[in-house]
Amino acid sequence: MSHNIFGHLLRLATWGESHGPAIGCMLDGCPPGIALDGAHVQQYLDRRRPGTGRNVSPRQEPDQVRILSGVHDGHTTGTPIAMLIENVDARSADYPADAAYRPGHADRTYDEKYGRRDPRGGGRASARETAMRVAAGAVARLIIPEVRVEAEVIAIGGEEDAGRWDAMLDEARADGDSLGALVECRATGVPAGWGAPIYTKLDADLAGAMMSIPAVKGVEIGEGMNAARLRGSENADPMREGGRYDSNHAGGISGGISTGQPIVTRIAFKPTSSIRKPVASINAAGDAKEAVTRGRHDPCVGLRGAPVCEAMMALVLADHFLLHRGQCGG
Repeated sequence: MSHNIFGHLLRLATWGESHGPAIGCMLDGCPPGIALDGAHVQQYLDRRRPGTGRNVSPRQEPDQVRILSGVHDGHTTGTPIAMLIENVDARSADYPADAAYRPGHADRTYDEKYGRRDPRGGGRASARETAMRVAAGAVARLIIPEVRVEAEVIAIGGEEDAGRWDAMLDEARADGDSLGALVECRATGVPAGWGAPIYTKLDADLAGAMMSIPAVKGVEIGEGMNAARLRGSENADPMREGGRYDSNHAGGISGGISTGQPIVTRIAFKPTSSIRKPVASINAAGDAKEAVTRGRHDPCVGLRGAPVCEAMMALVLADHFLLHRGQCGG
């Protein structure tokens, strides 16, 4: 039993490996009649693609998207939308099959689960897969044009002063090491009422979506972990006439349903697992080895993770819009 489909009514399946011939996706459930072309999708992919500066992976992938189905005469048809991106700069020799497992990566766990894996760049576990999430998220945005989704890095290596980030990344790169990051993703324009009680809570789906992104180890919504330190009177969001709130500790979601306030999430990306600095490990035979990764990787995966967070937010919100419309009309 495999699990490669995301969403309730707006359903996304991605496919492909980091060093395979191509990656792709199929997005099912998009309403018909929405204007869509490759240029709209490409603008979001260009924000995520590698090879654009010293603080991201130097892999040269243009990430040129092709829309293969689900669009005719520039509009969605209501049928599945298939999109494809060819891999043009793979270097599989950087990942010998007998190399040590990379601690923190999925190398060993894939072997334990499947008994085999694609070692080239991490195969399916590579963050390369997220390009197709960004492509699908670009379509999802068109389903909910009244909603604005934006994400930004707010801390790198625990430092919130953006002026210090370049020097910190230079130092980590020179050390053969990497840094983690914190990304904040917000959605404005979401009306009150999206989401569902108990089993399909909007915040639960958002948390699951963000946690599905490679290298993400923590998600907060609204006040998040800090809510455990507050009194009820401090954490409450007082309400006023006309549906106004004095604060937004809830992060725009209460009881699993949107309140009409901005939806605020923070996503913690761990440091990139693929590093040149030696780390104690083992190989597939269980022999002690040092893991040293020679491939091309981001010194801070969170930098290119922000557009992926936006995409997952857009996909979840578009899905919940369709769920709400299906049950409540409008």
